[in-house]
Amino acid sequence: MTQKLPIFPLQLVVFPGEHLNLHIFELRYRELVADAEAEGFTFCVPTVYEGGVLPIATEVQLIEVVNRYPSGESDIRTLGTRVLFMEDYQKSIPGKSYAGGDCRELVPDFEEDLQLNQRIVKLTREIYRSLNIDKVVRDAEDGFRTYDIGHYVGLKLRQEYELLTLLDAKDRQHFLLDHLRDIHPELKEGSRIQDRAKLNGHFKNLTPPEW
Repeated sequence: MTQKLPIFPLQLVVFPGEHLNLHIFELRYRELVADAEAEGFTFCVPTVYEGGVLPIATEVQLIEVVNRYPSGESDIRTLGTRVLFMEDYQKSIPGKSYAGGDCRELVPDFEEDLQLNQRIVKLTREIYRSLNIDKVVRDAEDGFRTYDIGHYVGLKLRQEYELLTLLDAKDRQHFLLDHLRDIHPELKEGSRIQDRAKLNGHFKNLTPPEW
């Protein structure tokens, strides 16, 4: 079963449960945010990669408009919810300036193996210590999920998207373990990890790409 959702394409990946802060300045997405606030609907954020829109995306819920500027721009807080497959899209919804599409839900397996997550947490903390990164990683026993570190262990955009596409819990865990073993102890992705850790919580000022 599909449902029609507004689409806000960006050159990033949103994971389920992720809090994403955005600075909204483009006119069509100002309209989208205003409509989402007024009507309470969610919208779909697909990843734009090398000029194309990738089909597996994340539903995003508007949590709060934090700042409103005289120019009409705003800062918003959002939450990633469901994983979606975008079956088609239209560059504009009738009567609106923003895009829309037909999406159906994909259901990830959230029952992650505790021992595998213990190993992921241990490796991640070792890498952070080596890079002098002061970032908290939850204990595996305390509700840690693989999505928690998807942006913070040096994955490139295409790899982050691949992580989102892995619906099986153990597939995601082994994907991350393989990556962590690859960068540890050489830390060849160290600068990317440090840069991402510093951006946590900031309002992202992203220009939505042409697509």
